[in-house]
Amino acid sequence: MGINTLSMAHDFIARHVPAGGLCIDATMGRGRDTALLCRLVGETGKVIAFDLQPDAVQSTAALLKAEGLSARAELHCCSHHLMADYAAPESVDCIVFNFGWLPGGSHDLFTLPETSIPAIRAGLELLKPGGTMSLCIYYGGRSGYGERDALLEFLPTLDNRKYTVVVSQFVNRDGDVPIPVFILKEG
Repeated sequence: MGINTLSMAHDFIARHVPAGGLCIDATMGRGRDTALLCRLVGETGKVIAFDLQPDAVQSTAALLKAEGLSARAELHCCSHHLMADYAAPESVDCIVFNFGWLPGGSHDLFTLPETSIPAIRAGLELLKPGGTMSLCIYYGGRSGYGERDALLEFLPTLDNRKYTVVVSQFVNRDGDVPIPVFILKEG
């Protein structure tokens, strides 16, 4: 299958999440990233996950239970832009976002820049120095290109003395190829 946005994100995440760490899955979806983070933080770590859709929370809870990871996660059915209510500033090792729609869910429900950009801002305050953030930007179809464009306009405004931002692009693939973005908070 080769490299894709998700494999790049998972490789990046795996390289930066310490055992015993605190992570946030800002868009839990079906729980695959939540489960990955739970495995990486180990028995002494914690993952806080968010999604607005009850179906996503139920799917994630079922996956974590099946994998024996439920005790490592705290699931919340609310918007990712509220994450600062659940973690202290500079306490989080890694934050993961998948912007777009719920896999296997309605394409009429999708993330919006009005909450996604405030969520990124909140997340940057929660990251420890040396902490990382992974963004996978899915776009096209019914959700269109508005969020993608807003995120790609916002990311270059981040202070380069505080953050390193890498936006990757698959230049020889057709269609609306998801965009992987990686942010490192300087230590």
